[in-house]
Amino acid sequence: MSRGTSILRLTGAAAAAGVLAAAIALPAIGGAGAMFVSASEDLNLKPEDLKEPPLAEKTTVQDAKGNEIATFYEEYREVIPLSQVAEVMKTAIISIEDFRFYEHGAIDIEGTIRALAKNLSSGGIAQGGSSITQQYVKQVLVNSAVTDEQKAAATEASYARKLNELRYAMAIEEKYTKDQILEKYLNIAYFGASANGVEAAAKRFFGVSASELDLAQAATLAGAVQNPNRTDPNLGRKQRAALLERRNIVLNRMAELGKITPQQAEEAKAKKLGYKGTPLPGGCETSKYPYYCMYVRAEVLGNPIFGKSKTERAQLLSRGGLTIRTTLDPKMQKAAEAAIKKHVHASDRPVASEALVEPGTGQIKAMAASRKYGNNKRKNEMSYNVVANAAHGGGVGFQPGSTFKTFTLLTALKEGMKINDGLSVGAGYRAPGYSTFKNCKGESIGDPSHTVTNDEGSGGFKTLQTGTWGSVNTFFMKLEEKVGLCDTIKTAKSLGIERADGLPLLEFSTFTLGTNEMDPVTVANAYAAIGARGKFCEPMVITQITDRYGKVKKYDPKCKQVLDPEVADAAANVLQGVFTHGTMRGVGGIGRPVAGKTGTSDAQATAWFAGFTPDLAGAVSIGDPRGAQKYKLNGVTIGGKYYGSVFGASVPGPIFKDTMMAALKGTKATPFHPINTARFGGCGSSCAPVQRDRDEAGQREDIELGDGTVRFDDGIGR
Repeated sequence: MSRGTSILRLTGAAAAAGVLAAAIALPAIGGAGAMFVSASEDLNLKPEDLKEPPLAEKTTVQDAKGNEIATFYEEYREVIPLSQVAEVMKTAIISIEDFRFYEHGAIDIEGTIRALAKNLSSGGIAQGGSSITQQYVKQVLVNSAVTDEQKAAATEASYARKLNELRYAMAIEEKYTKDQILEKYLNIAYFGASANGVEAAAKRFFGVSASELDLAQAATLAGAVQNPNRTDPNLGRKQRAALLERRNIVLNRMAELGKITPQQAEEAKAKKLGYKGTPLPGGCETSKYPYYCMYVRAEVLGNPIFGKSKTERAQLLSRGGLTIRTTLDPKMQKAAEAAIKKHVHASDRPVASEALVEPGTGQIKAMAASRKYGNNKRKNEMSYNVVANAAHGGGVGFQPGSTFKTFTLLTALKEGMKINDGLSVGAGYRAPGYSTFKNCKGESIGDPSHTVTNDEGSGGFKTLQTGTWGSVNTFFMKLEEKVGLCDTIKTAKSLGIERADGLPLLEFSTFTLGTNEMDPVTVANAYAAIGARGKFCEPMVITQITDRYGKVKKYDPKCKQVLDPEVADAAANVLQGVFTHGTMRGVGGIGRPVAGKTGTSDAQATAWFAGFTPDLAGAVSIGDPRGAQKYKLNGVTIGGKYYGSVFGASVPGPIFKDTMMAALKGTKATPFHPINTARFGGCGSSCAPVQRDRDEAGQREDIELGDGTVRFDDGIGR
């Protein structure tokens, strides 16, 4: 019996050892013999366990209803069970790659002998002779490589590497069934065109699932795995011609093995390649909701609850095979987008953006902007998240103007003022001295040289109600002086107020006028806390994550009570009047209880509106991203309409109104909690200057208050 015949009868480790021993015993021929001798020194053919890290799988992001809105991946792959692969695909891949796959062990003895003979005669490695198991091992090693040295070692043309692969393959054959090995191989193999795994390849090449592949398509994919870069159909005609040639080789081989008839092979070869190049699912740049998508991505990458390091979190997002369920409400998102589009064109220089947040949970329900996301300046696209802060892909933000007066109002109520308490103010306000205002470090930062004037409203006696409704700057400067700058800042911070750029808040006397740059998400969330009766919740976009194994992790709102509920109720009561008596009276309400505040920064650099119902809060901003201070909102055309000056009620207010009406359509209106009139009704220590009049009998003294309320000796009335 010849040496070759005896080897053919060996199986498993003994066969492998026999083949390699025979090879080593052969005379050295050039470099090949030297490689064999070198490899023989380390010859130890015992099974060695292979570490099999989870395959990189795409992460899917869903809206609150479970609809896919984005995908993230390092490698485009969808792992599927073997049962979801068409039988013809299994047959094709086995026929061309390892036709004795179900008959041999870790190594195909016949194939290895043929490869050895070819390699020795050529003086190098000209033929692989690798089984599907060995190919799987190689793919695992390549996918596991992190450093350049590891990657080089996983692909180097040496018999030492082949020996290591064989040791791992022997362990794999002992650990799994043949079907399990085939399943793993089909999921890890690279087919070209950025498609990893047979399911991704079927969709990318032909727009079908792996279970739907026909003979010609299966043969095409089976032919692609040998040299996917040379046959990548996405690269051009030359590569497609090479792939077509490989497909036909596979079909011929299948016919030769009797897996299909010659007629079937010819019919399949007569078909065109049929490559569709189905677009790869993209990240935020291809998402229907790019700004929301950017927020989700930034949240995963920046939040330690998703991993100890940024690298770990990035790998989880791009390789983890997660399904991320978010808080995005499609109906509310549509409402925000439609309202913005109605009032601001994508081609306009100023950009409008809006965020919707649910009171009591902090769930971000929608994020929209007037411009499309992208890098095409000619199309006026934006490349950052204008709706969010810098930590979530945003920019420096816009000054929110008078929306910040709400925090001074809240502070006054916290400190015992009633809604009809007030102050007498003029048309201008100048700090009496440097010590009039102190920041939270106790430093005197008053500016007696700077005069604040009114953009909206006039001077006179103003109450918490009328001063808010008219958005009187001088009133709020004097009110902030009364309640304290630092206390006002602390109120704002308790409601989550932080600068959009991540820098510390500027603690100047004009804090109440909204001089810190903000983003709509932060402002909307602060107002949502008022709508939730003082319960602040951190903004949240992720409600649950399902990992690749089906394990579900749910995320609950992170909330805390930061305001006395009755203080929030009183503020809501005052802010409702903005729609009926104040700066929004020309725009009108939304058909249900609603509260809010307009905001216009100095000289109309930016304009805002922030408001809430007990069910939903929102904030809208508009400004020019080229530089709001340089490109102010004066003499501008927005949405096809010319504006001499843009105020909070000009564009942001109507956007808010239209959004809320559509977003809450069909939702039962929740009323605000009634104000505690005993605590906050009327006035206390800061009533309007009295006008003493006696009735005809001279028996009663009436006191007329500046807001139309009359305080009688025996009570309060209108």
